[in-house]
Parts: sequence; structure tokens; C-alpha cells
Amino acid sequence: MLKPGDPAPEVVLQDQNGLLFRLSSLRGQGPVVIYFYPKDGTMVCTRQACTFRDDHESFTGLGATVIGVSADDVASHKAFAEKHQLPFILLSDPEDVAFRAFGLKSFLGMKERATFVLDDSGIIRSAVQDRLNARKHVEEALSFLRDQGLARS
Repeated sequence: MLKPGDPAPEVVLQDQNGLLFRLSSLRGQGPVVIYFYPKDGTMVCTRQACTFRDDHESFTGLGATVIGVSADDVASHKAFAEKHQLPFILLSDPEDVAFRAFGLKSFLGMKERATFVLDDSGIIRSAVQDRLNARKHVEEALSFLRDQGLARS
């Protein structure tokens, strides 16, 4: 898994609307919180997405962009985002290109759940890994943004 100090790899994937999204397009626009989750609609993944949704104003208030990534297809992401009123980008990574580029792995068929906080220039400044504690990802990312002065003024 990539760690703080590593540059974030380029990610070019379709979002929930079928549009191509390039991670580097956010450089210079403030910090980015990119989280990887196993599957739309599962209990822990839904809890994680809804926690990011519930705290979304806190992230945007700090100038941060939130992005979720899983292997689910565009249609699944669109339905998931609409059902749970998710106000952030969901990227479809069916070939696990971004998943592998960030150094993530599967264990016994279960994909890693990880969250990365990137600074304005695309360098990873914080990484959270916890398969079951969905709230931890949100809390640690918010805390890091507040405490480390990455917030865009």
C-alpha cells in the first residue's frame, strides 16, 4: 500500500455518470480524499459512503474533494449514489487499475478498504487502512486535514 510521502498515481476512470475523470485534474485545487471500498450496497461500504456523505460539508469546508472508488460498474455507482444521495464522485475501477496502482490487495477474496489524503500537489499525506471500521476512515481523514493545515483557505 502506498504511504505518506508517495506521489498519488494517475487515475483515469469513469464516474457514476459515465464521464472520464482524471485524478490529476484536481491538482492545485485543494486536498483530495480518495477512498477505496469493496462493493456498492454492502453493509460496511454503505455505512462508509453515508458517513462521508454526512460529513461532506466538513470536507468541502476544508477545501477538500471526496472521491470513492470500487470495482462496481457505472450503473451500480449511479444507483448507489442516487439511493443514498451521495454528493461526491464515485469512480468505477472494474479492472482494479487504480486499486493496484495505490498498492492495495485482496485477502481471501476481500478487498482492502483504504483512504488516502492527498495534498494540493498530489502527494499522499495520510493513509488509513481498516476493513471493518468505516467511520475511522472519515474521522481520521477529517482530523488530518484539520490538524495538518492542508485545508485550502
